[in-house]
Amino acid sequence: MKISEILQTRKFSLSFEIFPPKQDSAFSGVVDCADELARLKPDFISVTYGAGGGTSSNTVKIASHVKEAGTTPLAHLTCFSSTKTEVSAIIGEMKARGIENILALRGDRPKDPDFVPPGDYRYASDLVVDILRQGDFCVGGACYPEGHPDSGNKEHDLENLKKKVDSGVSFLTTQMFFDNNMLYSFLYRAQAKGIAVPILAGIMPVTNGAQLRRMVDLSNAYLPPKFLSLVDRFGDNPEAMKQAGIAYATEQIIDLITNGVRGIHIYAMNKPDVVQKIMSNISSIVEVAR
Repeated sequence: MKISEILQTRKFSLSFEIFPPKQDSAFSGVVDCADELARLKPDFISVTYGAGGGTSSNTVKIASHVKEAGTTPLAHLTCFSSTKTEVSAIIGEMKARGIENILALRGDRPKDPDFVPPGDYRYASDLVVDILRQGDFCVGGACYPEGHPDSGNKEHDLENLKKKVDSGVSFLTTQMFFDNNMLYSFLYRAQAKGIAVPILAGIMPVTNGAQLRRMVDLSNAYLPPKFLSLVDRFGDNPEAMKQAGIAYATEQIIDLITNGVRGIHIYAMNKPDVVQKIMSNISSIVEVAR
């Protein structure tokens, strides 16, 4: 089923995100994670795509498993490090496997300082056009409530986002944020810019203090004092940090649902137990919201 159709029929959507293994030996563990998350009855499960396409084959395989297990999959696809021929091959495989939903992303620059991108794609909007040319897909996009790290300013970032939506994106999913006011401000500015597609709020439960720096580098996220105090107090105690991170994410989600967001997208980090605990905290709230 297309995610655009799901969003048309539901007042509120719930979705999770997992990532494929870098090594085939870990494949079964990720499949088991997908199965556990599917039991929570999300509207869809997204599967990420490695920089440079390093996990591309496993992305398609896991998305196919999600579909066969009865849950709508959303397969990520990046383009910055790929040629049009490589991207076309992946799109063709997704089409052959009946995957209808693709999240079109520019992707991060590989860490290799000597890497030279092919130059076939400059922006995610270019990828959106290519995907829609090759099949009847529902295409989603990413957005940054606090501005893309590579963007000059928030206004310029919104202008680029509008171009991406106008190229054919049906919905947007935000990068992680830890202050809901940042999202509310972004939603207001996006609406004023004429961006009318549903925007789903991406929530990252931080259960490990050590992972925080990399996540902030990727998302450009502001860390409110309340969150910093939490990490400072519990970051060195894994079990305490896990409980605190789940509680913080739960509080974020309840506030977002209360204020009428279109959907919650939980970055599961392949930790189904964390998502299960969050869902236990909000199960009745989600039922009412839907």
